[in-house]
Parts: sequence; C-alpha cells; structure tokens
Amino acid sequence: MSEVRTRAKELDAADPLGALRERFVLDDTVYLDGNSLGALPVAVPGRVDDVVRRQWGELRIRSWEESGWWTAPERIGDRIAPLVGAAAGQIVVGDSTSVNVFKAVVGAVRLAGEGRDEILVDATTFPTDGYIAASAARMTGCTLRAVAPDEVTGALGPRTAAVLLNHIDYRTGRLYDLPGLTAAVHEAGAYAVWDLCHSAGALPVGLDEHGVDLAVGCTYKYLNGGPGSPAYLYVRAELQDRFDSPLPGWNSHAEPFGMRGEFEPAPGALRGRVGTPDILSMLALEAALEVWDGVGVEAVRAKSLALTDFFLECVAAYVPEGRVESLTPAAHEERGSQVALRCADAGAVMKRLIERGVVGDFRHPDVLRFGFTPLYVGFADVERAVRVLAEVLE
Repeated sequence: MSEVRTRAKELDAADPLGALRERFVLDDTVYLDGNSLGALPVAVPGRVDDVVRRQWGELRIRSWEESGWWTAPERIGDRIAPLVGAAAGQIVVGDSTSVNVFKAVVGAVRLAGEGRDEILVDATTFPTDGYIAASAARMTGCTLRAVAPDEVTGALGPRTAAVLLNHIDYRTGRLYDLPGLTAAVHEAGAYAVWDLCHSAGALPVGLDEHGVDLAVGCTYKYLNGGPGSPAYLYVRAELQDRFDSPLPGWNSHAEPFGMRGEFEPAPGALRGRVGTPDILSMLALEAALEVWDGVGVEAVRAKSLALTDFFLECVAAYVPEGRVESLTPAAHEERGSQVALRCADAGAVMKRLIERGVVGDFRHPDVLRFGFTPLYVGFADVERAVRVLAEVLE
C-alpha cells in the first residue's frame, strides 16, 4: 500500500496539468462525479456577481448590446468549438440537451428528404435521448428502431434518414467509434447525430475532421458550466443553409427585430437559436470556460487515461478479489473518462463512500460510477478513493 501511495505522489509531481487544480473551488473531498456535475471554477462567482449587479442592475437593457448579451450564444459556441474539434461558426449555445437533440434529429430527417423514413437510435442511450427520438419519429412520420451501437452498420439501409448515437455510454464509460460509425452512416446516405455529453472536455472529438453532421452536448459535466448550464448544438458548415430547425423562434430569425409574420431563418449556426437566451447561466458558463485557456484536449486525454489506468490498478491492489467487476473497457480506444464498477450493494456502498469524503455516483441497479476530470483530479485522489472503497467493502 505504501508503494502505491508513493507512486501516486510521484505521478502528481510530474503532472503537467497539476497546477490547473487551483482554477477550481475545491476542498478535502475526493470529487469523482465530474461526469454528472463539474466543480466550480474560481472565476465564476465574481463574473456572476458582475452580471447581476452591474450588467443587469446598472446597465439593465443596455447590456444586450454594451455587455454582449445578444451575441453570447454564438460567441460562447466558438469557445466550445476547439474543445470538440470544430471551426468557428458552427456551434450555438442555448436551451437544454434534450431540446437540442430534438432540433438535431428532426433537422437530420428533413435534410435526408423524401424516401427516407427511418430513425435509428442507440439502444443503450440515456433515456431522454430515446424519448426525444421517439417523439421526433412520430412527428416526422418515421419508424424508430433502437439498435446497439455495435449493430448500427448492419442496421443501416436505404430508408435510414438519421442515426442518433452517444459518443460514450453513460453507464459503462465505453467510448464508441465516432469516425467509423459516422462514415458508415454517410455510406448509407443518412445523417449522423452525436450526443457528446460524456466526451466534450474529456477527450478529442474531431467533429470537423470526421464529417459529423450534427452534434449536441451539455456543458455542466466536463465543461464545468454549473447546474443546468445551457447546452449546445453543432451544425456542420456545409449543411447550415439546408438545416431546417423544428423550433424556429424570433432569435433564429434573419431579422429578429423585424417582427415579421413569416419566418426567414438566420444564416449559419444562428438558425439553431430559438428564444431569448438564459443570460445568467450562459455567462457563468463563459467564465467557466476560461479554465481551458492554454490547455490542450490531447493533454487532458492523456491524463484521463493515466488516471483511469491508475484507478483500475489500485482496485486490483486494494479491493478484495471478486467484490467488484469493472464494466469499463480496458482498451484505451474504447474508454471514456470514467470507470464503472459493478457491485452487488452499490447503492449502500456509494452512500458510505460519500460519508467518508469520496464522491462518485450510483446507477441502478448495481453500478458505482467514478468520473475523472483531469483538470482538477490528481493521482493521490485516485489512491485515496480506492483505499476508502476497499475499506468500505471489507
């Protein structure tokens, strides 16, 4: 055990991202739940105070122009863009992930056009994505088929219009083949929609490089935007002039203050906007994204893999054999930034872990989930978390 602790200290001392921990508000808790809600960046409270007291309290309506409120959705979208491998002008921030999934799926069906009346959805997806896909299918007259990501290639056909997939399985942390699956979808003449909630900010995505058509993601996990922070919608540049959002609003109109009776979509990604943006949470997100200044996603990915490797090594060294089973793939190319352990009494175990200062989360019926945000999680955190886990299990 002492050797493992010594190794953790050595790894922390050599960590090129170690200093980034100071950009967050942290305490003595080992926080391994950034895949549900990221930690608070230091810059956010002061920024929110300024937005409330000065921009809203003093400037009031003038802040739409003077404080840049009106352009926040696309400005912050451009800040997220390099984190998911996208050029500027393709991401707009606003609404929830669910709302953006709806826009993207219906938009993809409309792009596919006549003769394509089938939507494929990841059978292992987070439930809301499935609900939204089912509703989109009913509204567009499409048939919905739920298939496992590994079976998508064989399920594609001439009727397929859109395919909604998760980059990372929220339960197991498995990373799916975005380049390969996107290529297969395109080969079938369909459009690929990716949910990036568990990958953006944790690993390179390569939206532009791999020709992804549409993508959505939340900002409160690895992007640390805060509870309920607005989501984002990516529309590939080549598709923007044909993207027909099912939720046209005055904010996505070409002349939003023209108050015209007929809708004319705004150019570019702006047509993904709908109504008045949630300024307080949006500008909190903008401040949170400053922690990424000078940080490369590739370095974050390298540390993520090192952290999860070390976690699994510690489990093997500390936890009684047979007490837990890892559901997360061992292969780096199939692993996201979390480790899921199957444990018979997982719910009770997680409660005891939290009582002892190790915070992960529980997924019904028997999964302990631990998320690793490389910007603020260290190797000593990992060693302590597994040591406490072993003590709880014993």
